[in-house]
Amino acid sequence: MDVHGIVYAYHSSAALGELTRTRTNASLPFAGRYRLIDFALSCLSNAGVRDVGVIMQRDFQSLLDHVAGGKAWDISRRRGGMRLLPPFGDNRGGDYAGTAEALNAVMGYLRDIPQDHIVLYPADVLCNLDLTAAIRQHLRSGCGITAVTTSCDPDVEHYRFVAGEDGLAKQLLFRQVGHGAGEAASEIYIARKDVLLQLLDRCEAANRFHFHTDCLAAYLADGGKIDLFQHEGFLKRIDSVADYYSASMAMLKPGPRGDLFPADRPVRTKERSDVSTYYGEQARVENSLIADGCYIEGSVKNSILFRGVRVAPGAVVENCILMQDTTVASDATMKYIIADKDVTVSEHELLAGSEKLPLVIPKRSKL
Repeated sequence: MDVHGIVYAYHSSAALGELTRTRTNASLPFAGRYRLIDFALSCLSNAGVRDVGVIMQRDFQSLLDHVAGGKAWDISRRRGGMRLLPPFGDNRGGDYAGTAEALNAVMGYLRDIPQDHIVLYPADVLCNLDLTAAIRQHLRSGCGITAVTTSCDPDVEHYRFVAGEDGLAKQLLFRQVGHGAGEAASEIYIARKDVLLQLLDRCEAANRFHFHTDCLAAYLADGGKIDLFQHEGFLKRIDSVADYYSASMAMLKPGPRGDLFPADRPVRTKERSDVSTYYGEQARVENSLIADGCYIEGSVKNSILFRGVRVAPGAVVENCILMQDTTVASDATMKYIIADKDVTVSEHELLAGSEKLPLVIPKRSKL
């Protein structure tokens, strides 16, 4: 396939707090066994895109351990395959100011890409995109860029594309909230390589850093054609604790879970062998996702438990996300909690957040 993938894995959102203190959004665990980047890499692999560059910047050790050489996604090759792209230069001494700056930081790599088309894919977008259909439409349209769009969530700030009578984008609206015109940008794009390089060169020359305001808006203003491909299923950008919690809890519902994990487009991840989960005689589990290797003797309801979690007799876990190797001691109660890896909760402890403001417990905490 004449398509190359670029995955943005450099973003660490401040609104995710302790969850991204030592990791990027891309390596955030999800749904009991996955990382957010698994969905981007799986979509590319399922579409037959075997050459992928992953842009990183900092706090990427966890990401390196997870993706290794890309073997889990069948993108490990002697020539091509997965390439991990750490930062070059000091990019003004701080975080990338925008996607255009991140892409210009790996411009040498982009210029050497042999394919004529590039998929730009944020690693913290949760969806299972039919990328094969999107690429097919992009090639058929003859447009320089195709934007993948989704239905607008009125409570979330979006870039929005307004389509003309020909179905192509005629206007790009910035940072829209509430009901209004247009389709929300998923921030997944397919671009002709020559068009993308020209836009990035202009940004570099003008010392501009943002892909939407400085590349796409200028491209439309110059008469460039942007086609729109609408993704109909579940899609959510994980940029805050509230985003992460709501997306995780959505996986307890058959509809969103089926959208994200369809049988014909599997989501792959790094393998880890564990024994089956043990359920004690007094264990009670209701509407929950429980990974292998857990030891459940208490009550678990409306929760997601990662590998190696232990819930002792008399303990109550409700509406929680407990990451790998978390231990909940006897008669402890946890409600609306996100516990990072290796958290230990003592006997008789009571911890509670709320649906809109879940309590986040940092990695390796002992309470």
